[in-house]
Amino acid sequence: MTTLLAFIVAIAVLVVFHELGHYWVARWCGVKILRFSVGFGKVVYARHFGKGETEWALSAIPLGGYVKMLDEREGEVLPHELPRAFNRKPVLQRMAIVVAGPLANLLLAIILYWALFMHGVPGLKPVVGEIPPQTPAAAAQLQTQETIISVNGTAIPSWQDLHWALLNLALQRGQVEIAGRAADGIQRTHQLDMSQIAPADMDGDFMHKLGLQPYQPPVAPVIDKVLEGSVAQRAGLRAGDTVLRADGYEILRWEQWVDAVRSHPASLLHLEILREGQQMEMDITPEAVTEAGKVAGRIGAAPRIDQQAFDAMLTEVSYPPFAALGQALRKTWETSALSLKMMGRMVMGQISMKNLSGPITIADYAGQSAQIGLGAYISFLALISISLGVLNLLPIPLLDGGHLLYYTVEFFKGGPVPETAWEWGQKIGIALLGTLMTLALYNDFSRLIFG
Repeated sequence: MTTLLAFIVAIAVLVVFHELGHYWVARWCGVKILRFSVGFGKVVYARHFGKGETEWALSAIPLGGYVKMLDEREGEVLPHELPRAFNRKPVLQRMAIVVAGPLANLLLAIILYWALFMHGVPGLKPVVGEIPPQTPAAAAQLQTQETIISVNGTAIPSWQDLHWALLNLALQRGQVEIAGRAADGIQRTHQLDMSQIAPADMDGDFMHKLGLQPYQPPVAPVIDKVLEGSVAQRAGLRAGDTVLRADGYEILRWEQWVDAVRSHPASLLHLEILREGQQMEMDITPEAVTEAGKVAGRIGAAPRIDQQAFDAMLTEVSYPPFAALGQALRKTWETSALSLKMMGRMVMGQISMKNLSGPITIADYAGQSAQIGLGAYISFLALISISLGVLNLLPIPLLDGGHLLYYTVEFFKGGPVPETAWEWGQKIGIALLGTLMTLALYNDFSRLIFG
């Protein structure tokens, strides 16, 4: 229910804001608005407010919306209303009306990010965790527990900002200058080679390919919870037990214990544990489970966490109002540019179409972000609003960008585009959007079924 409600609210906010952009600019240009609809298809509820001439409606398919304007191409227009018809307006006014919807989405993103940056955005401190050998991070001589200060001169206040900065630069596959402060307080500069990031790596966690992961305080191999009816309970493990050895190998951290369990699906593990000051031995056979196509062991036990140590790794990034507005503008611009780059790479075949998401994935992310908190949900809304704005500006017939292309041609040509061009454009637009939606839904179901 949380996912469904979060998705409905997201669609309503984004669609209404987008259509209000068209609506207000059309009104400003003197165009008569016949209907403002949230949703497509059959109208399920409609009413006029006061003596207003606009019908405000809710329609059956809640995945978009539209503003219906007076237009001779869509029906007969009375002679005295011809000056208020959309098609009779100067081409520059029609261009402004068309582009107003996508720009409204970008404006919404700026407003949302501005509010977030003023209130404060929670995140992880940009502290580097254990660096695997033979990775670009290891070659750059980055160190475990080193705090990243800047990337190519841009300040990095959180791990999320580091991820975003490197994602932008990963598409360029060049050298990146990283300034960091080591655990001993000494500041160093590193040259991180991004050329090893292949297009296929963008389908997954490219940060792992670089050898970068956030630092986590060490967790001792002490069991805090044992699930009812689990393998751990049946074997005799209890809360408070400390795992000393597994098959003779010393266990110092919880991650080592997890690796031991996962690498022994349906295989016997001989344990040495410490319970209330006494050493004990026992055997356990982790159950075999399939995760992301791989078989791993699982026993059903959770670690004892030092919450203070983990809380110390959290940070909150906030700015005064004017600086927050600058950050919001920068974030919206960078996100828009990255979206266009990713779309271009997908069209050229350099990045997999698996990165394309449909309504099911969007609904899933809406639910996840809503459960995390209001800040995460607002950030999600801003991101989707940018995606909606950028997508609608693409020069594809049926989209705002397609109409903008026609009107641009009309502006330079000095006359309207021929009706045949409009008709063929509609057919091509339907085919392109149908193909994109099919791919997006296929990706959605693939994620649901295969993970």
